[in-house]
Amino acid sequence: MLLGIALSLAASLTFGYIYYFSSLLIPLSGEGIFAYRVLFTYPFLLVAVFVFKQRYFLSQHLRRLRANPKLWLVYALTASITGFEMWLFLWAPNHNQALSVSVGYLILPLVLVIVGRVFLGESLTMLKNIAVLTAALGVGAEIFSKGGIAWSSIAVCGYAVYFALRKYFGIADFASFVIENTLLLPICFYIALQTDLSAVAQENPAIYWRLVILGVLNGAAFVFYINASDILPINLLGLLGYVEPILFLITAFVLGSRIDPSSYPLFAGLFLSIVFVLVDGVWVNIKHRQQMKCE
Repeated sequence: MLLGIALSLAASLTFGYIYYFSSLLIPLSGEGIFAYRVLFTYPFLLVAVFVFKQRYFLSQHLRRLRANPKLWLVYALTASITGFEMWLFLWAPNHNQALSVSVGYLILPLVLVIVGRVFLGESLTMLKNIAVLTAALGVGAEIFSKGGIAWSSIAVCGYAVYFALRKYFGIADFASFVIENTLLLPICFYIALQTDLSAVAQENPAIYWRLVILGVLNGAAFVFYINASDILPINLLGLLGYVEPILFLITAFVLGSRIDPSSYPLFAGLFLSIVFVLVDGVWVNIKHRQQMKCE
């Protein structure tokens, strides 16, 4: 259990550092960073398929695709969403959107709860209902004081559609993620070919090594997370997932972002909602263990 927690935290810390690391890749564009991230991470994904025994699931998905070619449209849609979100994640720190995107990642878990309830018929506990209401009050206060929420915060919540589609069509696993990244390769190769790295290297001489490091960091983060998901109960894994958006928020502050006082109600609402969800998750986990002991 402790090993699983350590691996989950290592994955979160690595993804948090990647959020900061993208600021070291200037003047490479957000599109360029995204393309090279996918290209340099892809070999690690292929290795992970063999190391973590995902070949059966990959072949199973490929058989489904042969039997039902229309499923390619679903993969094309999920690949497009995750591709956009990966681009936004790497683009934001270099375009004064680090704080707004961090807010999006704080809102996302609550949006996932709502999507699960409305579209997938998942039940909500009392504490989760309170958490959603608290977050809604914070967002409502932000809209009232500023007239809306930053587009980049809203865009992050597109991940809710991504996860819902994957769950609905039975492709919510690592092997499907590999297929999605395979579909992104042609676009990434095109962007990479259009990028003049020699010109970028004149301003950032370490760019080549840093791109390799970006790939290694991504590969390591995925390895940590896959191992953690094999060890930890899903409830605990979900709770530890809240570490990431908090790290993104800290990174935004490190990069110079500051919270506007008018946004204090938003952050208060979001943090309170996270507390309610965490307490709910711990309580559910305790009840589950008690039931297992009784059986």
